[in-house]
Amino acid sequence: MGAVLAGATAGIVVALLLGRALASQLFGVTAADFPTYLAALGILLAVALLACYIPARRAARIDPTVALSSE
Repeated sequence: MGAVLAGATAGIVVALLLGRALASQLFGVTAADFPTYLAALGILLAVALLACYIPARRAARIDPTVALSSE
């Protein structure tokens, strides 16, 4: 999740900088529309959290002695 947070932070900064350059292409939102940024960030973080949680949950179910004896 640390890499996701670093990437999200860098992405927001770049989006704010490039938003002004692309302002003529945006319809219905401003270049610095914070609810849109927050919604996109929330979706990204939710998907990343699930992508981290599901494999970790599966790994936690395995008995360590069984996993080590199979190798």
